[in-house]
Amino acid sequence: MTHPLIALAPEVSQALAAGRPVVALESTIISHGMPYPRNVEMAREVEGIIREGGAVPATIAVLHGIPRIGLSAEELELLGSEPNVAKVSIRDLPYVMATGGHGATTVASTMRLAQLAGIRVFVTGGLGGVHRGGEDSMDISADLTELGVTSVAVISAGVKSILDIGRTLEVLETLGVPVVVHGADEFPSFYSRSSGFSAPMRTDSVEQLATMMATKWALGLQGGISIANPVPAEDEIPADEISALINRALSECDANGIRGKDITPFLLGRIVELSDGRSLETNIALVRANARLGAALAVAYAAQSSATP
Repeated sequence: MTHPLIALAPEVSQALAAGRPVVALESTIISHGMPYPRNVEMAREVEGIIREGGAVPATIAVLHGIPRIGLSAEELELLGSEPNVAKVSIRDLPYVMATGGHGATTVASTMRLAQLAGIRVFVTGGLGGVHRGGEDSMDISADLTELGVTSVAVISAGVKSILDIGRTLEVLETLGVPVVVHGADEFPSFYSRSSGFSAPMRTDSVEQLATMMATKWALGLQGGISIANPVPAEDEIPADEISALINRALSECDANGIRGKDITPFLLGRIVELSDGRSLETNIALVRANARLGAALAVAYAAQSSATP
């Protein structure tokens, strides 16, 4: 049954009812992660990649106070061009819904809404985590706690490079969240294929990933799975090169007194400027790669689910 507080696009509703593969997509990357009109172009392209992979895309956002699962071309345009779209994490959902506002959903809130809709596979760019200096500031993304309780597989290019990757992996371990790297032995760091941290687990086929999902939830182990898909080698920015830009952007962030949920959009935008746009192209490339993996995984999981008595 559809949750009464969410609205499913007809295509998404029909696919879910028929047991066909559906892939959730977040909207913060559209409203707060890239400049217009590149953000809307990217959103449409990613939806196209998922369709080509045999799945139905379901971009998620809050529009006029209603969480929507699957958006029209006009709604994507609104998200990408409207300046007053709020960044909505779990804590913000009730407020934005009650006030009838527009909201771009983060990883955490997209996961929750995807689960309410019955979607098990979710594609994003990078995962949130423990911010650098988080041992003092306690600035830890709600993405992590949501992964501990919401049963959705999240495909990313790893934890965003601007964060403390080591502490983030420790928190995920504490929360009991499986962290698996697809096709590599080292955990990636968003812009780069390397991070200095070994992959906690490794898989080499979507069938393995689909079986892992089915097994986890069949055992009654609630919570998500973090699937890290390294950025394609030809598109990565080497870790030492991007680190210098991140450190400069972090210094500017501190100097300007930027805090809380404003940190990530500021840093990502500033890194685009400092890299002369190269980081934006890498960001788009990794989202494309994640979309291809997400479509394949959704297809494999749907096939396994339909074969289960």
